[in-house]
Amino acid sequence: MCDWAKEEAKTADLGDERLNNRFAIILEQLGSKPQLSIPTACGGWSEAIAAYRFFNNAKTTFEQILKPHYDATVARMKMAPVVLLAQDTTANDEISTLGPKGLGTLKNTKKKECRLHPTVAFTPEKICLGIVNATYWQRDKKSPRKERGEKGIDEKESGVWLESFQASCALQSQLPDSLLVNISDREGDIYEIFNDYSDYQVQVRAEFIVRAAQDRRLSNSKIKLFEQLEQSEKLGEVQVEIKGRPNRLGRVATLTLRSATVTLRPPYRDGYKLEEVTLNAVLAKEESPPADTEGLEWLLLTSLPVSTFEQASTVIEWYGVRWCIEIYFHVLKSGCQIEELQLSTIDRYLPCLAIYMIIAWRVLFTLMLGRNCPEIGCEVLFEKEEWQAVYIVVKRLPPPATPPSLGEIVSMVVSLGGYLARKHDSPPGPKALWIGLQRLRDFVITLDAKRVVDESYSGPLSQDKKRVSLRW
Repeated sequence: MCDWAKEEAKTADLGDERLNNRFAIILEQLGSKPQLSIPTACGGWSEAIAAYRFFNNAKTTFEQILKPHYDATVARMKMAPVVLLAQDTTANDEISTLGPKGLGTLKNTKKKECRLHPTVAFTPEKICLGIVNATYWQRDKKSPRKERGEKGIDEKESGVWLESFQASCALQSQLPDSLLVNISDREGDIYEIFNDYSDYQVQVRAEFIVRAAQDRRLSNSKIKLFEQLEQSEKLGEVQVEIKGRPNRLGRVATLTLRSATVTLRPPYRDGYKLEEVTLNAVLAKEESPPADTEGLEWLLLTSLPVSTFEQASTVIEWYGVRWCIEIYFHVLKSGCQIEELQLSTIDRYLPCLAIYMIIAWRVLFTLMLGRNCPEIGCEVLFEKEEWQAVYIVVKRLPPPATPPSLGEIVSMVVSLGGYLARKHDSPPGPKALWIGLQRLRDFVITLDAKRVVDESYSGPLSQDKKRVSLRW
């Protein structure tokens, strides 16, 4: 079994030691071949049956599966002076065909809207440390806007954004030597988060960066938030690389930075009153975009200091790490194929989803650690038989006595996943890595099988054994 799977399952407490052991085994099996079906990844029907029984056990809940990973993530966070906690929501709709149920043709489908909202920890260098909080729910029938306005934050879906911030504050109290910053996009522009921040004591509250979605009213001012920032003094300029997409060319944008400290007028809430809050804001705006191109504009609300250019640019840089959670969702959906799982009930699906969430972290962690710390030894992530297998296959040479660097082995693994490393190619992405890791496990199994055969025929051979050895 892989050391990483043992480490992530080390503090598992599923009420039965056999379940704890099976958890680590399934984590290693599915992690070695995340794109394949569960029976194929498990390597046999008996192992697949054991996995399905594990998912069907009442003790293996979504929360219990993720708990040991939470523990391992906190241990990694303790070694980082700054941890950025990116939160976001992704759709994971369940679509069923009604035809086989006698309710229509194969074209008739029923969609059940489901949402996953994780909080994922990253370093400012974009190394993924793991998941610290996750919520999964099935959407009820959408209520009219007026009814949603009458509900409290705890009764709305938007409450998960506040829960994530509160979980970040709970972690901050455990990690006094690390600075924790909760980061969210425009969906997280919820006044209760700002109000909640002021209620925490300084020693136990996490900081926040939220991209503003609403042009909020300011206290004792006739102008609103965006106009206030537009009128603020220019601090300087930063350059941001915009990656190309199928409908958009890549380019480098020059953003002008402005900052201000503002006091927001609280919105009306039915049944309770919110207080005014004072926070900082940074406006990053592309003032001269290319022709026929919409300029970039980010207005970020934060509890971090922004009075100098260095402080404001740090807030912009840290907010840019939020994009890493989108890459995490890409690994989870395209690499781990969570939308293709065929588990009959939600109670069986959620433990399996939790395992794949841990596997998606592992892919991102390996990719970014190899990119940011290429000089460290490869055995920090790869077992001896793994790096030796990839070295033999890629180099066509016997493995060296001294383990190569992590960067060298990761480069070999992504080459197995189709990365060509041409002169102008961007750094390898997660897809090349997860395909390469999948092929790597096959090579490990093959070399191990050959080693067994070689040892079996290492003594004096009969004529029949010689023929078998030659055929091999």
